[in-house]
Amino acid sequence: MFSNFLEIITLSAIQGITEFLPISSSAHLILVGKISNLSISSLFLDTGMHLGSLLAIIFYFKSDFLKILENKKLLYLIILGSLPTIFLGSILYVTDLISILRNVEIIAWTSLIFAIFLYVSDRSKVNKNFEKDINLKTILFIGIFQMLALIPGVSRSGIVITTCRFLNFNRYDSTRISLYLSLPAIAGASFLSLKDLSIENNEMSLFIFIGVLFSFIFSYVSIKYLLIFVQKFNLSIFIIYRIFLSILLFYFIYT
Repeated sequence: MFSNFLEIITLSAIQGITEFLPISSSAHLILVGKISNLSISSLFLDTGMHLGSLLAIIFYFKSDFLKILENKKLLYLIILGSLPTIFLGSILYVTDLISILRNVEIIAWTSLIFAIFLYVSDRSKVNKNFEKDINLKTILFIGIFQMLALIPGVSRSGIVITTCRFLNFNRYDSTRISLYLSLPAIAGASFLSLKDLSIENNEMSLFIFIGVLFSFIFSYVSIKYLLIFVQKFNLSIFIIYRIFLSILLFYFIYT
């Protein structure tokens, strides 16, 4: 029981810290599960812990979201931008095709490829503002590329920030757009799996509750300091980390 508790804390920390960073939380959860052979790591539990991240972003941006609820146009844009990922994610989940993507070799290649895209995009000129320049065409363009995040290693926040930087939004606004779009996307992923909670035994339900709690704590801290970071620094640290991770994975896969 105690060892399982430590596993949940570990997974929650990984989920909470990496969910909003452009390094792919799903990839890290998969890798840790394979390396450590965690006894309770599962797709259901991974997705369940997204609920903690969902609650964290709602709590952190509660004042912003109240304004968004009053701004119907912006609210509809955020929902529309999330629909492609929710739609495709539902299909992959129901058909269990998502399990095929949980592959270390896929993670290695996507980590590298999308690190390069992130690097190129982060050199973009800045001339757009979120409040003034977000529109239907822009949000749908971002939403379509966000679907790539269903592939582990791509990173939902990473692909959204990359797309926004290519569209000439600054790092802070790109990160904000990523965080706002995460709300419907994470909510869809969470409730899609949590609808099956009743079929789990009481022990698993307790694990999920603990995971949600600690995922919330780690997610809140991650959001707070990520927004501070992107106002002062470029995204090089995440790019270097992704490249290092991919090289490390290539070494173990191909040697």
